[in-house]
Amino acid sequence: MMAGASSLSLVRDELEATIQNAEHSLESFIEDRENGSHIQSCVDYLQQIRGTLNLIEVSGAELLAQEMLELATDIPEGASAEKDETLSALGNGLFVLNRYLEYLQLNRNEIPELLITVINELRSARKKAALPESHFFTVRLDSSIPQPDESAELSSQELGQSTRRLRQMYQVGLLGLIREENVYSSARLMSRALTRLYRLYGKQSFAKLLWVGSAALESFADAEMQVTKPRKMLFASVDRQIKRLQSPPEELAKIEPPKAILKELLYYIALATSKGSLASAVQKTFGLLPLPFNDHRLAEERSILAGPGNEVYRSVSSAIKEELATIKDMLDLLERGAGHTENDFSDMRDSLGRLANTLIVVGLLSAAKSLKAQQQVVVGWQQAGEVQDQEQLLKLADTVLYVESLVSSLESSMVKASRHDATPGSESSTMASTQLTEAKIVVVEESQAGLALAKRAITAFMESNWDKMHLGNLPATLDAVRGGLFFLGLERASAVLDACNRFIQERIMKGAEPPSTEMLETLADALTSLEYFLEGMESTQQAAQEVLELAETSLADLGYKTNYQTAPAS
Repeated sequence: MMAGASSLSLVRDELEATIQNAEHSLESFIEDRENGSHIQSCVDYLQQIRGTLNLIEVSGAELLAQEMLELATDIPEGASAEKDETLSALGNGLFVLNRYLEYLQLNRNEIPELLITVINELRSARKKAALPESHFFTVRLDSSIPQPDESAELSSQELGQSTRRLRQMYQVGLLGLIREENVYSSARLMSRALTRLYRLYGKQSFAKLLWVGSAALESFADAEMQVTKPRKMLFASVDRQIKRLQSPPEELAKIEPPKAILKELLYYIALATSKGSLASAVQKTFGLLPLPFNDHRLAEERSILAGPGNEVYRSVSSAIKEELATIKDMLDLLERGAGHTENDFSDMRDSLGRLANTLIVVGLLSAAKSLKAQQQVVVGWQQAGEVQDQEQLLKLADTVLYVESLVSSLESSMVKASRHDATPGSESSTMASTQLTEAKIVVVEESQAGLALAKRAITAFMESNWDKMHLGNLPATLDAVRGGLFFLGLERASAVLDACNRFIQERIMKGAEPPSTEMLETLADALTSLEYFLEGMESTQQAAQEVLELAETSLADLGYKTNYQTAPAS
């Protein structure tokens, strides 16, 4: 029995020819939709492709062929414009299938996960539910998880109050993730919320979801995984599961974590290859073995399958660099004061225009904008018959060097940061920042370091059986951070930190009895919220206020309200 990638070479030529025939039949049908024989031929070829892939047991490619077959079967003779999207999805599927088989033949290692995105596009065209990312992933879900450390018993009222606050913490992070603002800090905030809930509900069967979910979010942040719609939806579904914690105790005891969500979260942990403490514990408990790929490699390989090959990128990059070299030679002659004619300026103008248009096609939009702006400068020189301003010549040279540095990204087919808009003529300023901004960055970094130190000191205090020596420098440190926040004009955040400091001094350092573990965890929640606020200072004003409100709620639970007064509504 032939099996897998090792058998592909035996049927590769036949498969490639059949895929091309299917593509030609589809193209013929798109041009002449009243001729049903074309789409029927496409269906026949797809059946042949699926049969061959089934024979050599290439599971991912076979599933893709099956989805294309079912989609093509549903396309009627005389299909109207409403079927354009369906026909496009089918054509893309054939393209990706051929690229995947090329990839498989070169790498000799099947990664069916690469095809999930295009398979789901085909399923969407058929109005079918998307397959989860973990479709090809297998794991046992019945492993027993460790019990959390014992914490102080809470009354039902206190438990409900903490649960609502921690769900709010999760939702604040979820909102940041959905908006793609401060994404990885948002994931850490969500992870913190689930860890705290796990400690409260560790004896319930439902705790498995909380523990695994916290580890998945830790992994998501540590590995800086891709933010996609399915992942946003999964983490949103976890929030809906958290809501079930508010069920009566007798019902809560019967709630089991949904297996589909649990499996997907475990897949994220395996995909991230994180070495975090939570992730490592989950990997050991569930016996998660290393995958032959990680999230970033999957994203890179998918982009290669979906777009032009690396050879195309290298060819385009080479052509652009040749054009840049020509422009640099022209600039060199102008710099040395060599004689020039109107044709010289005309050639430079045309070269800049051609190059800008090419850059737009390959996605280097900021570089294209810069060249378009400089093209107008050259038009001015052409009209005047000379270079009127030496500064303009230097700026054009800077722009050419800027473009040259961006073009190199094409050779690895990774065009990312270069897609951002830029203001033409300001290329050099993109690497600079004002002294005030630099001072702000320093203050924020020092504040973050102070908060991290505070959390470590509290942890050491708890682990040392309440030895107050670990807290000796804490009031002065937090007061310095509070002053820094006030300097930045963050009065509300400063007031929150002041309340934290008062709690530490009055309730912990001067208190006759040590505070409960739950109280210290609640204090840590407030400090975590402040950390999240500082990491996401560029987020929307609404998000900033929400996270500070969360910190204030934590402090109110401790009996410490802030002295900040919100401005009255106008």
